[in-house]
Amino acid sequence: MTDMATLRAQAAAARSADSSTTTAAVPLDRPESPEVRFTSQLRAKKVLRDDMEWYEVEGYASAFEQGYEMWDMFGPYTEIVSKGAADETLAGDPEVVFRFNHGGTPMASTRNGRLMLWADEAGLGQRAWLNPKRADVQLLVQAIEDADVREQSFMFRITSGQWSPDYTEYRINSFDLERGDVGPVTYGANPHTSVSARSGEFLRAIDKMPPLVAREAYERLAQRSDLTLLRQQPAAPTPAPVPAPAALADQGRSISMMRTRLLAALDED
Repeated sequence: MTDMATLRAQAAAARSADSSTTTAAVPLDRPESPEVRFTSQLRAKKVLRDDMEWYEVEGYASAFEQGYEMWDMFGPYTEIVSKGAADETLAGDPEVVFRFNHGGTPMASTRNGRLMLWADEAGLGQRAWLNPKRADVQLLVQAIEDADVREQSFMFRITSGQWSPDYTEYRINSFDLERGDVGPVTYGANPHTSVSARSGEFLRAIDKMPPLVAREAYERLAQRSDLTLLRQQPAAPTPAPVPAPAALADQGRSISMMRTRLLAALDED
């Protein structure tokens, strides 16, 4: 079984052979707008704003200078969001919505003034004011208070990035939040959408696959034209088993008995 360090080295070598430069907008086959998740200290409290009560939910949608694992078409690598990567997009006042699990009806947005975004030393921060009369907002706030929801995520588009010289690390220098979203996500949910990004998940599941599924996967891989499968060498002949000492003794007695009977038959003649 190939260990992760070897997979990373092989993937890096393949990227190096495929690329003429370490500057690339997006790694090959990486989701264009992935959701990247970070553990975040989420806080929810009731506040008075514009003479109305709102639930104020605050946290960090991303962390700068902290590596996380991603996969492209070649294999695993470490991705890092650089400090300052959000400066340009925030200066452009992007339209962003606040949603739970990147789905459902938006609960707040930058357009209605109930979603605030900023960047500091720690990462991309967000503060949203949610309508407490909404049932989905009530459920989300309760989940945050019960610590059932502990992660934040944001969806973005990479506009500038660069590989390290050894192609093991990709650094996002700039990203675009326009028409993206931020918000809490359920812990443990799958954070990526492309087949390449899920490759690590597939590899970790191989040992636990049911035999029928594993056999089907093996047969399908054998049909791929881009894979060089090792031909099975003809099996070496199995050596004859060495008789046990007791078996040898019995064999010796049988030969002696046959010799005695043969000599007796000759005497009779």
